[in-house]
Amino acid sequence: MTMAAGRWRAAALALLLALGLTACAIRPERAPAPVEPAGGPTRPATGAPPRPATGAPPPGTAAPATRPPETATPARPPEQAAIPGRGRPAPIPDRRIDLDGRCAQTEEDGYREDASLRVRDNEVQSLSWQLWVGRKGGCRFEQGEFRQTRSRPHIEMTARDGSGCRLMVWQDPRRVTLAHADCQKRCSAGIYEQAWPVMFDPASGACARTDR
Repeated sequence: MTMAAGRWRAAALALLLALGLTACAIRPERAPAPVEPAGGPTRPATGAPPRPATGAPPPGTAAPATRPPETATPARPPEQAAIPGRGRPAPIPDRRIDLDGRCAQTEEDGYREDASLRVRDNEVQSLSWQLWVGRKGGCRFEQGEFRQTRSRPHIEMTARDGSGCRLMVWQDPRRVTLAHADCQKRCSAGIYEQAWPVMFDPASGACARTDR
């Protein structure tokens, strides 16, 4: 597996977790159950049009509104839109995060990232993160523009300018992930859907391997 392919897979899983952490998913409301007449269901009169299949709108009525697209976090690439066998992300375990992280790398497709993150007992001491999507543009995040609003079970930082941009840090056995949500204003136009999280090795602080 190439480094780029590994990143897409690892980033897709990280974004599923980010969606769960930020509660950005919109749940469709369940339609009320039909009310049966007092005498039980009645048989349609002879010649009446057939009853539509379950879930189909009655003839002459508009189809139900579709679920609006989710834009709170970068979208997954088309090949990772559905991950078989994976449902809703599991809760993040409450782990103490201590990290001296520095990840700077360029991938085969031109994606480049340069991130440093220092955390002591789930408190962010320093943070600087830049990423570039080839020559299309990039994003930039600096600690001074955020204030930490949550420490456990994951770290969350909120932009001071009231834009709603958030940074999140969480740890699993193999990686410490730094992700963002609602941060379009801090990125070049047209590249936000390709602005992936950055992942650190929790032991060394270097870029985490994404091919396993």
